[in-house]
Amino acid sequence: MSVALVIVSHSVKLAEGVVELASQMAKDVAIRAAGGTEDGRIGTSFDKVNDAMTELRAAGHDVAILTDLGSATMTVESVLDFLDEDEAEHVKFADGPLVEGAVAAAVTAQVGGDLDAVVVAAKARELFTQG
Repeated sequence: MSVALVIVSHSVKLAEGVVELASQMAKDVAIRAAGGTEDGRIGTSFDKVNDAMTELRAAGHDVAILTDLGSATMTVESVLDFLDEDEAEHVKFADGPLVEGAVAAAVTAQVGGDLDAVVVAAKARELFTQG
């Protein structure tokens, strides 16, 4: 099963920018932005995250979700809390750096990595901090 990504940010523009960047590195990976509130303000939205995840799952993808800040993580955790056990096996939070993690996760998904491999790649801060 292919892996898709949801990028959750307090900013619509930041989420869309991360999607744009990661998509350049992994053209075949489905990546959705879930940034800002429903009315375009800074913040996060349970519905935006849930809708993006649901769309990708309906298309047959496993889903890795990445966030920018703590309250976005809380929103994602709330979405995950509503999943049943079977569905929860197919959706995971990837707690890593947003931009670098999204690129690493997308590339890993592009080359056929499974959900666990994509989550590990998203968390691998050392890939981007070694000089």
